[in-house]
Amino acid sequence: MTEKEVNPHFEDFLFDWENKFYFLVGGYGSSKSYHVALKLVLKLLEERRTALVVREVYDTLRDSTYALLAEIIVDLGLEGKVKLVSSPMQIRFPNGSKIIFKGMDKPEKLKSIHNVSIIWIEECSEVKYAGFKELIGRLRHPKLKLHMILSTNPVSTANWSYKYFFKDPKNNVHVLDDMDLYRDRVVIIKDTYYHHSVADDNLFLPESYIEQLEDLKTHDPDLHRIARRGRFGVNGTRVLPQFVVAPHAEVMAEIQAIKSPVKRNGMDFGFESSYNALVCLTVDHKEKILYIHWEYYKNKMTDDRTAMEIKEFKETRELIRADSAEPKTIAYYRQMGFNMQPAKKFAGSRLQYTKKVKRFKKIVCSSNCVNVKSELEDLTYAVDKNGEIIEDEFNIDPHTFSAIWYALDDYEVADMKGYAATVSSKARIGVR
Repeated sequence: MTEKEVNPHFEDFLFDWENKFYFLVGGYGSSKSYHVALKLVLKLLEERRTALVVREVYDTLRDSTYALLAEIIVDLGLEGKVKLVSSPMQIRFPNGSKIIFKGMDKPEKLKSIHNVSIIWIEECSEVKYAGFKELIGRLRHPKLKLHMILSTNPVSTANWSYKYFFKDPKNNVHVLDDMDLYRDRVVIIKDTYYHHSVADDNLFLPESYIEQLEDLKTHDPDLHRIARRGRFGVNGTRVLPQFVVAPHAEVMAEIQAIKSPVKRNGMDFGFESSYNALVCLTVDHKEKILYIHWEYYKNKMTDDRTAMEIKEFKETRELIRADSAEPKTIAYYRQMGFNMQPAKKFAGSRLQYTKKVKRFKKIVCSSNCVNVKSELEDLTYAVDKNGEIIEDEFNIDPHTFSAIWYALDDYEVADMKGYAATVSSKARIGVR
C-alpha cells in the first residue's frame, strides 16, 4: 500500500464526494490543482468512471493537468498499471476507468462524450459561461453520482464564476459572501463545497516563494490580492474610486438636505446588445458630491415602448440630455412631447466627460440603481499592449456612465485649476 503525504488543509476535500459541485479558489502555489488531480486519481482507482478534464484552450492541457496527473500516477507507483496515452491525451486505469481531456476552443469534440460522471474544469474563470452550461449538460450517467470540480485563481468579481457561485447583485443572486469563505476556509452550501487556499497551506513550498509573493504588495497590489491572498476583487485601475452605494432612503434624505441642489437627467440609447439607460442625478455643488438616485435600463425595446415606460418625464417636462449620435431618436421623443436635447459630442469628449465625473469628491449611488452599481462600482480602465491605461476606454461598455456624461453636459464640477464651478440656470426637476 502506497502512502502519500498531503497538505492538511486539503485532506477533508480529498475524500469528500457528498456534493455535486466543488469550487476551489486560491492564490499561487496553494496546491489546489495538485489535490484536485490526486482526488480524481483516487476516485477512479476506487470506482469505474469516466472523468473529463477541461480547460478553455486544448493545447494548454498537456503541460498542466495531464502532466500533473502523470506525475501523481508515478509518485503513487502506478505507472505499470495505469496507462498514459499521449495522442489523443487519455489516462486509462486497470478497472476500466479513464480520464479524457477536451478544450472549450473545440466544442464540436464534446459531442462525442458519453457517460461522464466527473468533470474537472481547471482555471474555470477562463471558460465562458456558455461553456460551463454546456458542460453541465454533458455531465450525465444512468447510475453513478455526478460531480463537477472547478478550480481557479481569483479574478474579477465581474467574472461569471464569481456571479454564479457567490454574488450577482444585478440579478439578485446571493449564494455566499466571499469574505465568509476567506474567513472559514471551507463552506458547504446546498450541493456546493467551497474551498479557499493560499500559499501558506502548501507545506512543501520553500519560504523564498512565499516571500516573493509578499513582495508584490508594494509594486503590484492587484496581483498581490490574487496571488498572495487568493481573493476576488477588481482587476485593474478603478475609474471611479470614490463611488459608493448607500440605502435608497439614506440617499434621498441627503438629497433633501441640500440647500441648492442641481438636478440633471441623461440618456444613452441602445437596442440589441446595448441598452437604453436613463439616469436621474442630483449634485451637491458646494460639497462636490454626485448622487445617482433613479435609473431606467432595458434593451430590445422599440422607441414607442420605451416612450410609454418613461412617460412621466413627458408629463413633467423634465429636461433629458441624450446621445447626440442618435438625432432621429431624439427627434422622435421630441415629437412625442418629451423635453429632450442632444448633449455635446466632440473630439476627445469621452475623456473630458470622464475627467469631469472623476472630479467629484464623492459619488453616491442609491441601492435601487442596481445597473449603475453593476457597471460603475468595479469599472476599470482598458490598457494597451504595454499595460498602459487608456483613459477613455474601459473593461466594459458602461451605458449608465454615458448617460451620466450626457446629464452633466452643461455642468462643470471645477476646472483643472480648482476655480469655482459654473452651474446652468436651467437646473430643475423634483427629487425622485
